[in-house]
Amino acid sequence: MSTTSRTFAVLAATALTGGAIFAGQATAAEGQAPTYGEFKASTFQDLDRKYIVNGDEPVDTDGKLRQFYDALVAPQQTQEDGLIVNQTLGRDDKWSATQALNLTYCVSTKFGADYSRVVSAMTAGVGQWEAATSKVNYTHVTTQDGNCTTRNSSVLFSVEPTKTTQYIARAFFPSTAKSGRNVLVNASSLYNSGSWTPSNIMAHELGHTLGFRHEHTRPEAGTCFEDNNWRPLTPYDSASIMHYPQCNGSSDDLSMTETDRQGVRSLYGS
Repeated sequence: MSTTSRTFAVLAATALTGGAIFAGQATAAEGQAPTYGEFKASTFQDLDRKYIVNGDEPVDTDGKLRQFYDALVAPQQTQEDGLIVNQTLGRDDKWSATQALNLTYCVSTKFGADYSRVVSAMTAGVGQWEAATSKVNYTHVTTQDGNCTTRNSSVLFSVEPTKTTQYIARAFFPSTAKSGRNVLVNASSLYNSGSWTPSNIMAHELGHTLGFRHEHTRPEAGTCFEDNNWRPLTPYDSASIMHYPQCNGSSDDLSMTETDRQGVRSLYGS
């Protein structure tokens, strides 16, 4: 199977039964890539009209979806290393040193009965990255929880509920415009995901908010290739918190590894 056709087939297979974090696109016929029209038609579109690619990454316009598709079907380059950081306009997609110490967020009270549990999962998730480096600090601004949307300029990002079952949670990259900076969470799925704990699931999503890409897009994974818009930071880690277990990952609980900690220190400092 070619790299491209294998990619689309595996993306389709990443939607697991019984509590998947991630969803994928439908597959084309064996041995050929889908056309852009086929790809677009099979890509899940969320309630806010954003397309969800790579399982948990939102794309907000048709033009950007086409750019994503073009990068996906382009010839794959060989890269040697990575816990990997997203690249935008040829630069690392990361926060400034000042902003990285002031990553403010709110948790919507619209989670209702699940509000306290989501707050707890977020606290535990951010704690994993904060324990790895003193150069990253998240702050929950509880006074903004009653008005917790992307329109709230008092926080950097919002954590809001979603009813979709296409994913457990989705996030954003540092370069995302304020209007797209939210972490959407299906609270019921978050707490019914088998060995994937709520803390680890949220830490995975928060890895995206720091600029980290899915580890399995590296060629060493042998499957689930996404694109080449990334730069390596550490040696390949099949057990990385940023590696889908279903994409030849070696971790069954999505826990953070020492390589992940080295990666965040490499990008932001220790």
